[in-house]
Amino acid sequence: ALRAVLRSVDDPVETNDVNVTGTLNILLAARDNKVKRVISTSSSSVYGDTEKFPCQEDDLPKPQSPYAASKIMGEYYCKIFTRLYGLETVSLRYFNVFGPRQNPESVYSAVIPIFIDCLLKGVSPEIHWDGKQSRDFSYVDNVVKGNLCAMKASGVSGEVFNIACHEEYSVLDIFNNLKDILSVPGTTVPGSKNPAPAVPGTVANIEPVFKPKRAGDVRRTFADISKSQKLLGFTVQTRFRPGLEKTVKWFLDSGVLEKTKVKA
Repeated sequence: ALRAVLRSVDDPVETNDVNVTGTLNILLAARDNKVKRVISTSSSSVYGDTEKFPCQEDDLPKPQSPYAASKIMGEYYCKIFTRLYGLETVSLRYFNVFGPRQNPESVYSAVIPIFIDCLLKGVSPEIHWDGKQSRDFSYVDNVVKGNLCAMKASGVSGEVFNIACHEEYSVLDIFNNLKDILSVPGTTVPGSKNPAPAVPGTVANIEPVFKPKRAGDVRRTFADISKSQKLLGFTVQTRFRPGLEKTVKWFLDSGVLEKTKVKA
């Protein structure tokens, strides 16, 4: 998939080619080769700038970007292939996944790896909008669990499910939690082999720089996961704060920071 809302705003044609035509090609190949079931990755972005929370799977989609539109089209194609050809499909709407191995350097990078990278370099991160926009952030373990459940559950073909934590945190909440985890340079994150490197000043003194809202951004995402729990047997594996600590630990232990280190 071609991910990132902002990237889709910059290049809607490529987004459509990869996410819509690409999904169609996979479904055709699965149908023709007698694949038992296709698990399709959708997104919380299909809900758009809704005012109804928590978001439920049968809510009316209100996509606000080409990326969101491409994801709802992928869901529709899955449903059609289930009805017309008998191909089992399950679509999972991921809510703001984070964890190890996310790239902090791309203009399209997610906010958590960017914040970690900036704080460990002693750089003020940029926050677009006022920082009060909130998301139902989900550590990657929860997404793995959702996929495994979707592979094994019976009687769910053609269905759509939210995969999230049913927790809501603002962008400023993320920033403050990360500052708390890395509040003292040289402090070791629980379970990490390496201490946080010394940075110019202390992490506690770093403040964000606020920038204008980005095109396609929405105010809130917050998932109802009761359908996933009931029909898939989905359970949340890792909550937000422990997920942040695991992610910081990976950044410290992986050597990624040395490769992206800013020169003083």
